[in-house]
Amino acid sequence: MSEAAASVVGERRGGGDVSFALAIIAIVTILVLPIPPLLIDLGLAASIAFAALILMVSLWIQRPLDFSAFPTVLLIATVLRLALNVATTRVILANGGQGEYAAGHVVAGFSKFVMSGDFVIGLIIFGILVTVNFLVITKGATRIAEVGARFTLDAIPGKQMAIDADLASGLIDDKEAQRRRRELEEESAFFGAMDGASKFVRGDAVAGLLITAINIFGGIVIGVTHHGMSLSRAADVYTTLSVGDGLVTQIPALIVSLAAGLLVSKGGTRGTAERAVFGQLGGYPRALSVAALLMFVMALLPGLPLLPFAFLGGTMAFVGYTVPRRRAAKDAQEQARLAREIAARPGDKDSIKDALKTAEIELALGTQLSTQLLSAHGELAHRVGKLRRSFAKQYGFIIPEIRLVSDLSISPKKYVVKIHNTMVAQHELRLGEVMVIIEGGRKPDLPGDEVAEPAFGMKAMWVSEIFVEELRREGYAPIDGISVLLTHLSELIRGNLGQLLSYKDMRALFDRLEPEYKKLIDDICPSQISYSGLQSVLKLLLAERVSIRNLHLILEAIAEIAPHVRRSEQVAEHVRARIGQQICGDFTDDGVLKVLRLGNRWDLAFHQGLKRDAKGEVSEFDVDPRLIEQFAADASAAIRTRMEQNESFVLVTAPEVRPYVRMIVERLHPNMPVLSHAEIARGIEIKSLGTVS
Repeated sequence: MSEAAASVVGERRGGGDVSFALAIIAIVTILVLPIPPLLIDLGLAASIAFAALILMVSLWIQRPLDFSAFPTVLLIATVLRLALNVATTRVILANGGQGEYAAGHVVAGFSKFVMSGDFVIGLIIFGILVTVNFLVITKGATRIAEVGARFTLDAIPGKQMAIDADLASGLIDDKEAQRRRRELEEESAFFGAMDGASKFVRGDAVAGLLITAINIFGGIVIGVTHHGMSLSRAADVYTTLSVGDGLVTQIPALIVSLAAGLLVSKGGTRGTAERAVFGQLGGYPRALSVAALLMFVMALLPGLPLLPFAFLGGTMAFVGYTVPRRRAAKDAQEQARLAREIAARPGDKDSIKDALKTAEIELALGTQLSTQLLSAHGELAHRVGKLRRSFAKQYGFIIPEIRLVSDLSISPKKYVVKIHNTMVAQHELRLGEVMVIIEGGRKPDLPGDEVAEPAFGMKAMWVSEIFVEELRREGYAPIDGISVLLTHLSELIRGNLGQLLSYKDMRALFDRLEPEYKKLIDDICPSQISYSGLQSVLKLLLAERVSIRNLHLILEAIAEIAPHVRRSEQVAEHVRARIGQQICGDFTDDGVLKVLRLGNRWDLAFHQGLKRDAKGEVSEFDVDPRLIEQFAADASAAIRTRMEQNESFVLVTAPEVRPYVRMIVERLHPNMPVLSHAEIARGIEIKSLGTVS
C-alpha cells in the first residue's frame, strides 16, 4: 500500500494523523536515545523495504505529478536512514568489542554476504556505491530537477495564456480551465520541491561517507584504549562493522536515488516506465536490426565469446522482426474499428448538416498574419476572449464565439471579418509596422504610407516599428497591428449587435433572471407580446448600441406599454424613454451631455411629414426625397464640423421623429447617437453645441 493510500485509510479510521506524528517522533527519538540491536534490525529492514516501495511506485506511476508527495517521502526516508545510522554508530562504538553481532544481525549479515568477511572488499564496494550514488545518480538527478524547475517556472505564463485562450475560444469550459490551472500550479510546486529535495539525497550520500569514516577511526581508538584490543584486531572488528553499517545504509540510499532519478527524468512522458522505455526503444525495427547485425559481427570476432553476443543478436533480430507485424495487426484492428463506427453513423446526411453550420462571427487571417498572430503564445485568442468579456459587461449579453481561422484564399497580409458567414469588412495589416493617427494634418517626419484607419476611417500612417521610441518622443501613440485589428473587429461587432442576439441568447438571459422577473415574463408572454416580439425590441435597442444590461428595467417598461401598442418600434421607443438615465449616462463626458439639436426648419419639416391614422398614431413618414437629401447634407456638415473639433456629442430630436432622423443619419454616420427629448433624464447637465440648419 502506498503512503497516500495508507494516509487516506488512516484518516477514514480517525487515527492516521496521530500515527504518522508518532512515527515521525519515533524517528527523531532514535537520533538521541539508544535502542537495542533487535529494534535496529527491524528499523534497517524497514528502511530497505521503504526504499524498495518508493522505487516500485516510481516505476509504475503514469506521470511525475501522480507521485507529488515524493519530496516529503524523500525527506522522511533520508531522516530515517540517518537516524538508524546514528543508532548503529552508537551501538558499534559502545559494544563493538563483543564481536560481529554487536550491531545486530542485519549489519553482520551484510558484513558476511556483501563483504565476504573481508573488510578490504567491503571498503572497495562501499566506495564504489558511494561514487555511483553521489557522482552519477544523485548529481544527474539534481541537475535534471534544477533544469526542470527552471523551465517549468518559465513556461507558466505561456501555459496560463494558452488556458485562457482555449477558454475564451470555447474549446474548454470553466471546470476544465480550473483543472488545468490547478494542475499547472501542482506541476510548478512539484518541480520546485524536487529541486530542493534532490539536495537531501546528495547530503545523505556525503553524510553516509563521513559517518562511516568516523565510525572506523573512533572504533579503532575505543577498541585499543577501552577494550584492550590490539591495533590489528580493533581495525578488523570495527572496520568490518562500520563498513557493514555503511553498506546497509548506502543500498537503500542508492535505491531511493534511483527512484528520484527515474521520477525527474520522466519529464513529460506519460505511462509507466516500462512502457516508456520499451515502447520507445522497441518502436524502431530498423534500429533493432542494425544492432542485431552488430552483435553477430562481434560474436564472430576472434577472442570474444560467441554465446552471449549471438544470444543478444538473435533476441534483437526476433524483436525487430515481430514488432512491425504486431504494429500492422494493431493498425488493422484500429482501422476495422473506425470503419465499423463510420458505418454505424448516418453518413452523408450528417456531413451535409455539419457543412450547413456556420460561425456567427469569424475572423479569417491570411497566411502571414496567421503564422505571426495565431502562433504567438495564443495572444490574439487571449485578447479576443478579453474583448468578449468586455462586450458582455458593457452590453449585457455574451456575444457569440469568435472563430479564428487561417484562410489561404485571401491575401497573406489581409484579414476578413464575417458575420453569419457574410463578409462585412476586410483590411490589410503591415507586419513589422505600427499605425499612428494623423491629427489635424500633422504627420511625423518619418518614412511611411498614409492609409485610412479601418475602424473609424481616420487618416493614419503605417511606420516601421523601429521608430516607435521616436514617435513617442514626438507625442504620437503608436498602435500595434493586433490592436488595430481588434479595434476594427470591436467596432464591427458594435455595429451588428442587433444581428448577434439570437433567440437562444435571449432565453439564456431570461433564465438567469430572478424568479420575480421570470413571473413577469410569464404574465406578458404570449398574452400581450410574443417572445419573438421581445427579441425584436431588444434587437432594436442593441442596433443603436443601447445596452440591455439593466434587463429588469427593460422588462418593466415593456410590461407598461405592451397592453396598449403592438409595433415593436413603439415599444422600443417607450423603453428608451424609461431607461433614459442609463442612455444619457453612457454618452456623458464628465457629467455633461453635449447635444446638437435640429433647427426649427427641420423640426417643422419632419412633423409635417408624419401621417397619422384615425386613432392619432403615426402610420407613415412622407417627406419629399429632395428634403431628405438636403437634410442629410446639412446634418453631415454639422456633425463633421463638431467631430473635427474632437467633440463627443449626441443629436437630439422630438420623440415622434427620432426613428426617422436616425434612419437618415446612420447611413452617413453609423456611430452617431440620436436621442429624443424624452430620453434626456432629469438632473443631466446639458451643453448645446448648436443646431442643424
